[in-house]
Amino acid sequence: MNELFLKYGCNPNQTPSRIFMENGDLPIEVLNGRPGFINFLDAFNSWQLVRELKEATGLPAATSFKHVSPAGAAVGLPLDEVLEKIYFVEGVEVTPLAAAYIRARGADRMSSFGDWIALSDVCDKATAQYIQREVSDGVIAPGYEPEALEILKSKRKGTYNIVAIDPNYRPEPIERKQVYGITFEQGRNEFKIDMDLLNEIVTENKDMPESAKIDLIISLITLKYTQSNSVCYAYGGQTIGVGAGQQSRIHCTRLAGNKADIWWLRQHEKVLTLPFRPDVRRPDRDNTIDVYISEEHDDVLRDGMWQQFFTEKPEVLTQEEKAAYLATKTGVSLGSDAFFPFGDNIERAHKSGVSYIAEPGGSVRDDNVIEVCNRYGMVMAFTHMRLFHH
Repeated sequence: MNELFLKYGCNPNQTPSRIFMENGDLPIEVLNGRPGFINFLDAFNSWQLVRELKEATGLPAATSFKHVSPAGAAVGLPLDEVLEKIYFVEGVEVTPLAAAYIRARGADRMSSFGDWIALSDVCDKATAQYIQREVSDGVIAPGYEPEALEILKSKRKGTYNIVAIDPNYRPEPIERKQVYGITFEQGRNEFKIDMDLLNEIVTENKDMPESAKIDLIISLITLKYTQSNSVCYAYGGQTIGVGAGQQSRIHCTRLAGNKADIWWLRQHEKVLTLPFRPDVRRPDRDNTIDVYISEEHDDVLRDGMWQQFFTEKPEVLTQEEKAAYLATKTGVSLGSDAFFPFGDNIERAHKSGVSYIAEPGGSVRDDNVIEVCNRYGMVMAFTHMRLFHH
C-alpha cells in the first residue's frame, strides 16, 4: 500500500488529506483506529526520536508527543519509590519499556494529556496496561505482543489508534515539503548524536559522569525532534522540562525550567501527602497538583473549593518552601538546540539545579556564557552542531 487517505488535514476544513509514498509502499500498518494528519506527524517524528535514543543508549526508549513536539522522552531505567508515587504506579508491573513510557508521560503530565506515544521496542503487556489507563490518541511501535495488542484495541471504545512501523525502514536522503504551493528540499538531518559529541568541555570543571552524559544525549536527541527554538532539561534518564517553539532562547530556558521545577516540586513531601478524595479522577488530580504548586494555589484551597478535591484542607506550599526545596536540587543536564547568546540563560538554568550543559557554541558572547558556568561550577560541552527542527 503506497497511500492512506485521512479524514482531514490539520483542521476539518483542510480536505482532501492523505499520506503516500512516491516510490514503494508505506512502512506502516494501521492495526486499529483511524489516525489523522497530526497523528501521523507526531508518529513519524516520535518514532525517529525513540529509535535514535535506543541506538545511542542501548536502552528501551519512549516518548510522549503533542503537536509535533515531545512533552517527555525517557529510557527504561528503574523507578525508585518516589517516582513510583509521583507517577502513580505503586504496585504496578513495570518492565524496562514500561518504565521508559511511565517516565516520558510523567515528565510533564499536563502537556501529555491526549498524547501520541512512540516506543522503541515491541510493546509488551505491562506497557499496554499502563497506556490503557491514560488519556492518549495513539501509539507507534515496531510491533505488539498479542496480549498487548488486545489490551490497546479495547481502549477508547475500540477506536484507539495503533500503528506498527517497519524498524528497518530508512527514508530517502533528500526530503521535501510544500509551503504555499512552493516545494522546499533539503538533505535529511542524519547527524548522529552520541557520547563523542560531549568531548569538548570548555569550562574549568571537566568532571562529567556517565549518568550526566546519558541525560545530555537524551536532551539533545529530544531537541532534534522539538520545534525550535528549544531547550531541554533532563535528569535520571528522562526529560523533566522541554521548552519548544519560542522566539527567544531565554524564553525557552524559562519555560523548560518552570516545567522542571514543577517536576521537582511534585516530589515535595507536602505534595506527596496531599489528601485527595478517592473519587478524584487522574487528570483532575494532575491539574490540581499543578495549581497547588503554582502561585494560583488559592484556586483549589479556598473555602468552597478544596472539598471538591481533598478529604481535608492541605497546608499551603509557600514560595519560601518551594525556593528552599529547589535550592537543594543539583545534577540536572541541559541541552540547547542552538548557542546561548547571553549568560542569563545559565543563571536561569542554575535555579533549576542544572550542573551539566551541552550547546553548540559559536556565539560572540561564548566567553560570558562560560564565565557564568564557571561561577556556579557547571560543566559545559560545545557540540558545534545546531539542531533546529521545523
